[in-house]
Amino acid sequence: MVETIKSMNSSQKFDRLLLTGAGGGLGKVLRDGLKPYAKTLRLSDIVDMGSAEPGEEVMRCDLADKRAVDMLTQGTDAIVHLGGVSVERPFEEILEANIRGVFHIYEGARRNEVKRVVFASSNHVVGFHKQGEMLDSECPRRPDGYYGLSKSYGEDLSRFYFDRYGIETVCLRIGSCYPEPSDRRMLTTWLSYPDLIELIRCSLFALDVGHTIAYGVSANRDVWWDNGKAAHLGYVPKDSAEAFRAKIEALPALDPADPEAMYQGARFVKFGPFED
Repeated sequence: MVETIKSMNSSQKFDRLLLTGAGGGLGKVLRDGLKPYAKTLRLSDIVDMGSAEPGEEVMRCDLADKRAVDMLTQGTDAIVHLGGVSVERPFEEILEANIRGVFHIYEGARRNEVKRVVFASSNHVVGFHKQGEMLDSECPRRPDGYYGLSKSYGEDLSRFYFDRYGIETVCLRIGSCYPEPSDRRMLTTWLSYPDLIELIRCSLFALDVGHTIAYGVSANRDVWWDNGKAAHLGYVPKDSAEAFRAKIEALPALDPADPEAMYQGARFVKFGPFED
Protein backbone atom coordinates (compact mmCIF):
# COMPACT_ATOMS: atom_id res chain seq x y z
CA MET A 1 0.00 0.00 0.00
CA VAL A 2 2.85 2.42 -0.76
CA GLU A 3 0.53 4.67 -2.77
CA THR A 4 -1.96 4.79 0.11
CA ILE A 5 0.64 5.85 2.67
CA LYS A 6 2.17 8.42 0.34
CA SER A 7 -1.21 10.10 0.04
CA MET A 8 -2.47 9.77 3.62
CA ASN A 9 -2.21 12.21 6.48
CA SER A 10 -3.08 11.87 10.17
CA SER A 11 -6.51 13.44 9.69
CA GLN A 12 -7.37 10.27 7.78
CA LYS A 13 -7.56 6.72 9.12
CA PHE A 14 -6.25 3.35 8.11
CA ASP A 15 -9.01 0.90 7.31
CA ARG A 16 -7.35 -1.71 9.52
CA LEU A 17 -4.27 -1.23 11.70
CA LEU A 18 -2.65 -4.22 13.41
CA LEU A 19 -1.15 -3.84 16.89
CA THR A 20 0.82 -6.85 18.14
CA GLY A 21 1.71 -7.19 21.80
CA ALA A 22 -1.56 -5.51 22.65
CA GLY A 23 -1.82 -7.27 26.02
CA GLY A 24 1.52 -5.95 27.30
CA GLY A 25 2.22 -2.79 29.26
CA LEU A 26 2.80 -0.51 26.28
CA GLY A 27 0.27 -2.41 24.19
CA LYS A 28 -2.45 -1.47 26.64
CA VAL A 29 -1.43 2.19 26.34
CA LEU A 30 -1.52 2.01 22.54
CA ARG A 31 -4.82 0.15 22.47
CA ASP A 32 -6.47 3.44 23.37
CA GLY A 33 -3.85 5.73 21.87
CA LEU A 34 -4.02 4.37 18.33
CA LYS A 35 -7.80 4.13 18.00
CA PRO A 36 -8.15 7.60 16.45
CA TYR A 37 -5.97 6.50 13.53
CA ALA A 38 -7.84 3.40 12.35
CA LYS A 39 -11.40 2.51 11.46
CA THR A 40 -10.59 -0.93 12.87
CA LEU A 41 -7.75 -1.65 15.30
CA ARG A 42 -6.81 -5.33 15.20
CA LEU A 43 -5.28 -6.41 18.51
CA SER A 44 -3.05 -9.42 18.93
CA ASP A 45 -1.16 -11.09 21.76
CA ILE A 46 -0.59 -14.54 23.21
CA VAL A 47 -2.38 -13.54 26.43
CA ASP A 48 -6.04 -12.79 27.05
CA MET A 49 -6.88 -9.23 25.94
CA GLY A 50 -10.51 -9.26 26.97
CA SER A 51 -13.43 -8.64 24.64
CA ALA A 52 -13.24 -6.43 21.59
CA GLU A 53 -14.60 -2.93 22.08
CA PRO A 54 -16.24 -0.93 19.28
CA GLY A 55 -13.76 -0.40 16.46
CA GLU A 56 -11.60 -3.34 17.59
CA GLU A 57 -10.84 -6.89 16.52
CA VAL A 58 -9.16 -9.25 18.97
CA MET A 59 -7.09 -12.13 17.61
CA ARG A 60 -4.95 -14.23 19.94
CA CYS A 61 -1.85 -15.34 18.09
CA ASP A 62 1.47 -17.01 18.86
CA LEU A 63 4.08 -15.16 16.80
CA ALA A 64 6.10 -18.37 16.51
CA ASP A 65 3.23 -19.88 14.45
CA LYS A 66 3.88 -18.77 10.87
CA ARG A 67 0.45 -19.74 9.52
CA ALA A 68 -1.33 -17.94 12.35
CA VAL A 69 0.72 -14.78 11.77
CA ASP A 70 -0.06 -14.94 8.06
CA MET A 71 -3.77 -14.94 8.91
CA LEU A 72 -3.22 -12.17 11.44
CA THR A 73 -1.69 -9.84 8.87
CA GLN A 74 -4.33 -10.43 6.20
CA GLY A 75 -6.40 -7.37 5.37
CA THR A 76 -4.23 -4.92 7.30
CA ASP A 77 -2.91 -1.61 5.96
CA ALA A 78 -0.07 -1.15 8.45
CA ILE A 79 1.45 -2.93 11.45
CA VAL A 80 2.67 -1.64 14.80
CA HIS A 81 4.79 -4.55 16.03
CA LEU A 82 5.34 -4.62 19.79
CA GLY A 83 4.84 -8.34 20.26
CA GLY A 84 7.49 -10.54 21.81
CA VAL A 85 9.56 -10.95 24.96
CA SER A 86 10.31 -7.45 26.31
CA VAL A 87 13.01 -8.27 28.89
CA GLU A 88 16.27 -10.20 28.98
CA ARG A 89 15.62 -13.94 29.03
CA PRO A 90 17.40 -17.16 28.01
CA PHE A 91 18.05 -17.37 24.28
CA GLU A 92 15.54 -20.16 23.67
CA GLU A 93 12.71 -17.93 24.95
CA ILE A 94 13.92 -14.96 22.92
CA LEU A 95 14.25 -17.11 19.79
CA GLU A 96 10.59 -18.03 19.39
CA ALA A 97 8.82 -14.69 19.87
CA ASN A 98 11.52 -12.16 19.00
CA ILE A 99 13.40 -13.83 16.15
CA ARG A 100 10.99 -16.31 14.58
CA GLY A 101 8.15 -13.94 15.44
CA VAL A 102 9.51 -10.86 13.71
CA PHE A 103 10.40 -12.97 10.66
CA HIS A 104 6.82 -14.22 10.52
CA ILE A 105 5.50 -10.64 10.79
CA TYR A 106 7.55 -9.54 7.79
CA GLU A 107 6.68 -12.66 5.80
CA GLY A 108 3.02 -11.95 6.57
CA ALA A 109 3.49 -8.37 5.46
CA ARG A 110 5.12 -9.51 2.22
CA ARG A 111 2.50 -12.12 1.42
CA ASN A 112 -0.39 -9.79 2.25
CA GLU A 113 1.05 -6.64 0.66
CA VAL A 114 1.37 -4.60 3.84
CA LYS A 115 3.80 -1.78 3.07
CA ARG A 116 4.36 0.01 6.40
CA VAL A 117 5.59 -1.45 9.68
CA VAL A 118 6.48 0.35 12.89
CA PHE A 119 8.87 -1.99 14.69
CA ALA A 120 9.46 -1.65 18.42
CA SER A 121 13.21 -2.02 18.60
CA SER A 122 15.05 -1.04 21.77
CA ASN A 123 17.83 1.07 23.23
CA HIS A 124 19.36 -2.27 24.21
CA VAL A 125 20.57 -2.59 20.60
CA VAL A 126 23.24 -0.07 21.66
CA GLY A 127 23.40 -0.91 25.36
CA PHE A 128 27.16 -1.53 25.56
CA HIS A 129 27.98 2.05 24.59
CA LYS A 130 29.09 4.09 27.58
CA GLN A 131 26.64 6.40 29.31
CA GLY A 132 27.20 9.96 28.16
CA GLU A 133 28.31 8.92 24.67
CA MET A 134 26.21 10.61 21.97
CA LEU A 135 24.76 8.14 19.47
CA ASP A 136 22.87 8.58 16.22
CA SER A 137 21.05 5.98 14.16
CA GLU A 138 24.20 5.02 12.27
CA CYS A 139 26.37 4.31 15.29
CA PRO A 140 27.79 0.78 15.71
CA ARG A 141 25.28 -1.52 17.31
CA ARG A 142 26.47 -3.00 20.61
CA PRO A 143 23.67 -5.18 22.01
CA ASP A 144 23.76 -5.83 25.73
CA GLY A 145 22.09 -9.27 25.79
CA TYR A 146 19.95 -11.77 23.94
CA TYR A 147 17.03 -9.34 23.95
CA GLY A 148 19.17 -6.60 22.40
CA LEU A 149 20.53 -9.08 19.86
CA SER A 150 16.99 -10.01 18.84
CA LYS A 151 16.11 -6.36 18.27
CA SER A 152 19.30 -5.86 16.26
CA TYR A 153 18.22 -8.82 14.12
CA GLY A 154 14.81 -7.18 13.67
CA GLU A 155 16.44 -3.99 12.43
CA ASP A 156 18.48 -5.94 9.86
CA LEU A 157 15.48 -8.01 8.84
CA SER A 158 13.35 -4.92 8.30
CA ARG A 159 16.12 -3.35 6.21
CA PHE A 160 16.21 -6.48 4.03
CA TYR A 161 12.45 -6.44 3.54
CA PHE A 162 12.60 -2.80 2.48
CA ASP A 163 15.48 -3.33 0.06
CA ARG A 164 14.02 -6.55 -1.38
CA TYR A 165 10.25 -5.99 -1.19
CA GLY A 166 9.71 -2.27 -0.59
CA ILE A 167 8.13 -2.71 2.86
CA GLU A 168 8.84 0.54 4.71
CA THR A 169 9.77 0.36 8.38
CA VAL A 170 10.38 2.80 11.17
CA CYS A 171 12.47 1.05 13.84
CA LEU A 172 11.94 2.72 17.21
CA ARG A 173 14.79 2.27 19.67
CA ILE A 174 12.51 2.81 22.65
CA GLY A 175 14.13 4.14 25.80
CA SER A 176 12.40 3.79 29.18
CA CYS A 177 8.66 4.12 28.63
CA TYR A 178 6.88 4.31 31.98
CA PRO A 179 4.49 6.72 33.72
CA GLU A 180 7.56 8.42 35.23
CA PRO A 181 11.31 7.80 35.51
CA SER A 182 12.45 5.71 38.47
CA ASP A 183 16.25 6.12 38.49
CA ARG A 184 19.04 8.44 37.33
CA ARG A 185 19.47 6.71 33.98
CA MET A 186 15.83 7.31 33.16
CA LEU A 187 16.30 11.05 33.53
CA THR A 188 18.01 10.64 30.15
CA THR A 189 16.17 7.67 28.59
CA TRP A 190 12.58 8.36 29.68
CA LEU A 191 9.77 8.33 27.10
CA SER A 192 6.34 9.41 28.28
CA TYR A 193 3.20 7.61 27.14
CA PRO A 194 1.88 10.64 25.21
CA ASP A 195 5.23 11.03 23.44
CA LEU A 196 5.22 7.31 22.57
CA ILE A 197 1.79 7.65 20.96
CA GLU A 198 2.92 10.74 19.06
CA LEU A 199 6.10 9.02 17.85
CA ILE A 200 4.11 6.09 16.53
CA ARG A 201 1.57 8.41 14.89
CA CYS A 202 4.41 10.20 13.11
CA SER A 203 5.94 6.87 12.10
CA LEU A 204 2.65 5.69 10.60
CA PHE A 205 1.82 8.81 8.61
CA ALA A 206 5.17 10.35 7.59
CA LEU A 207 5.74 10.12 3.84
CA ASP A 208 8.43 7.99 2.24
CA VAL A 209 10.14 6.77 5.41
CA GLY A 210 12.03 4.02 3.61
CA HIS A 211 13.98 2.35 6.40
CA THR A 212 14.27 4.78 9.32
CA ILE A 213 15.76 4.25 12.76
CA ALA A 214 14.62 6.65 15.50
CA TYR A 215 15.20 6.79 19.23
CA GLY A 216 12.10 6.74 21.40
CA VAL A 217 12.80 9.40 23.98
CA SER A 218 11.10 12.49 25.39
CA ALA A 219 12.51 16.02 25.47
CA ASN A 220 14.77 15.38 28.45
CA ARG A 221 17.47 17.81 29.57
CA ASP A 222 20.30 15.31 29.22
CA VAL A 223 20.64 13.38 25.95
CA TRP A 224 22.60 10.40 24.65
CA TRP A 225 20.68 9.94 21.41
CA ASP A 226 20.54 12.14 18.33
CA ASN A 227 17.40 11.85 16.17
CA GLY A 228 18.68 14.17 13.47
CA LYS A 229 18.58 11.46 10.82
CA ALA A 230 14.91 10.81 11.66
CA ALA A 231 13.81 14.45 11.45
CA HIS A 232 11.61 13.65 8.43
CA LEU A 233 9.22 11.84 10.79
CA GLY A 234 8.19 15.20 12.24
CA TYR A 235 8.33 13.91 15.83
CA VAL A 236 8.49 16.70 18.41
CA PRO A 237 8.32 15.35 21.99
CA LYS A 238 6.40 17.43 24.51
CA ASP A 239 7.30 15.89 27.87
CA SER A 240 10.49 15.92 29.92
CA ALA A 241 11.93 13.96 32.84
CA GLU A 242 13.05 17.23 34.42
CA ALA A 243 9.93 17.44 36.57
CA PHE A 244 11.10 14.28 38.38
CA ARG A 245 14.76 15.24 38.83
CA ALA A 246 14.64 16.28 42.50
CA LYS A 247 12.79 13.09 43.45
CA ILE A 248 15.25 10.87 41.57
CA GLU A 249 18.40 12.62 42.74
CA ALA A 250 17.32 12.14 46.35
CA LEU A 251 17.76 8.38 45.85
CA PRO A 252 21.10 6.67 46.61
CA ALA A 253 23.49 6.74 43.67
CA LEU A 254 25.12 3.65 42.17
CA ASP A 255 28.84 3.02 42.51
CA PRO A 256 30.40 4.60 39.39
CA ALA A 257 32.35 1.36 38.85
CA ASP A 258 29.15 -0.67 38.67
CA PRO A 259 28.51 -1.71 35.03
CA GLU A 260 24.91 -0.61 35.56
CA ALA A 261 26.20 2.94 36.02
CA MET A 262 28.76 2.72 33.21
CA TYR A 263 26.79 1.47 30.21
CA GLN A 264 23.67 2.75 28.50
CA GLY A 265 21.99 -0.63 28.85
CA ALA A 266 22.32 -0.41 32.65
CA ARG A 267 21.26 -3.58 34.45
CA PHE A 268 20.75 -5.45 31.16
CA VAL A 269 24.54 -5.71 30.78
CA LYS A 270 24.64 -7.82 33.97
CA PHE A 271 21.91 -10.39 33.26
CA GLY A 272 22.93 -13.99 32.63
CA PRO A 273 24.47 -16.29 31.75
CA PHE A 274 21.35 -18.40 31.99
CA GLU A 275 22.46 -21.86 33.02
CA ASP A 276 20.29 -24.98 32.75
